[in-house]
Amino acid sequence: MINKLARGEARESAHIYAIAKALGVTPEYLSGDSEEISGDVARHTSRDVRALDEDEIVEIKELDLAFGMGGGSYLDLPVKEKGRKIARDWLRLYTNSPASRIFLARGIGDSMSPTIQNDDVVIIDTAQTLVGMGDQIWAISYGNFGLIKRLRPLPSGGIKIMSDNPHVESEVAYDGELHPIGKVVAIIRKMAGS
Repeated sequence: MINKLARGEARESAHIYAIAKALGVTPEYLSGDSEEISGDVARHTSRDVRALDEDEIVEIKELDLAFGMGGGSYLDLPVKEKGRKIARDWLRLYTNSPASRIFLARGIGDSMSPTIQNDDVVIIDTAQTLVGMGDQIWAISYGNFGLIKRLRPLPSGGIKIMSDNPHVESEVAYDGELHPIGKVVAIIRKMAGS
């Protein structure tokens, strides 16, 4: 019945009052007759957010440094940083590294498309810098440019730098040309139209 309500095939259900009660909203809100969630829900939601202990919230840096997914961004430019507070449990979905070793940045370009789109936010774990397993995505410094690329260690000792976009050719780095900044552990993307 919930699927029929969600698809607009049904406007009412004998269970709508029970569903509304379980969700903490009004039946009118569920049926689309009202845009307002009950005041009780708003009060409970804000109280629940305030109830988070300080140790459950961590601050990670968001760097105003766009990592290129194509030509790259020059790393010698001044970088601004901003603190972002997030729930520790949410961050632990992606990494167990300390918050001080994690930062957010934006990807620019289309060479990692479709995996990472232009302006997606990436979570980078700087505690992980050893490129041991192939085909994972990393934030790197290569030729003094900041890039986000898929890396593959080669038997020759080099590291293949790959883009997910098939129109962008791979490169190979040797002898300290490439420096891993951190592993990309998550991608955050806005939904289209938002």
